[in-house]
Amino acid sequence: MALTENIHEAANVLKAKLSPIPETALILGSGLGPLADELEDAVTITYTDLPYFPEPTVEGHAGQFVCGTLHGVHVLAMQGRYHFYEGYALEQVTFPVRVMQALGVKTLIVTNAAGGVNESFHAGDLMLISDHINFMGRNPLIGPNDNTLGARFPDMSEVYDRKLRELAKSTASATGIPLNEGVYCAVTGPSYETPAEVRMIRTLGGDAVGMSTVPEAIIARHGGMKVLGISCITNLASGILDQPLSHQEVIETSERVKETFTQLIKAIVAKIGA
Repeated sequence: MALTENIHEAANVLKAKLSPIPETALILGSGLGPLADELEDAVTITYTDLPYFPEPTVEGHAGQFVCGTLHGVHVLAMQGRYHFYEGYALEQVTFPVRVMQALGVKTLIVTNAAGGVNESFHAGDLMLISDHINFMGRNPLIGPNDNTLGARFPDMSEVYDRKLRELAKSTASATGIPLNEGVYCAVTGPSYETPAEVRMIRTLGGDAVGMSTVPEAIIARHGGMKVLGISCITNLASGILDQPLSHQEVIETSERVKETFTQLIKAIVAKIGA
């Protein structure tokens, strides 16, 4: 299949630039890219230097892999991601995860900026993703299935690994970082949700809403990776507060909490690598 050939071609180019090959990878969402600057002995590879990688178009997404060490653990970080709303097919959005799978990555930590649907949340909170609702109207596994990549009908009863979630909660507690837990609802964007849509998401059991993460998590689980997801609640969703929403607010809140977020992720990575 062409997709499989493309995956391995891109993986081989990336592999030639990395030594050793990390088993843990990070996807850093809007405003959260500075964590990659914490990596030691870092090697940077721009997405567009790799075959079949398009150029991200979203402000706050650098568009590069950074490989290095966090607390002695070798990790591969994505500074920026692709989004469905940019006009990319979900196959393109999730292509980097497939390449990670081909490299031999075992654990994927995926982060995002999200709107708080749960009315007890505040801007700047961190939320551990316990489960998700795919409200994008599409699934990245639609189409022919290559059994070498994963099963035709993969189980999604535990997308976000239970042991990793427990590790994240115990790590947050030990470091004194408040960590909520909840369900992430993925929508296509790029428009923010209406107040009625936010009420619907809350009724369906969503605690946070965003425009990413779920396609990548599905593909990671299809490929046998363990997934941990953490959202930065950068604003309260539409209708909760009587004020308009803006991407600038997302970036400003991410900047405000980046030190806390970075501290938590570094501590989690250290525990994973222990």
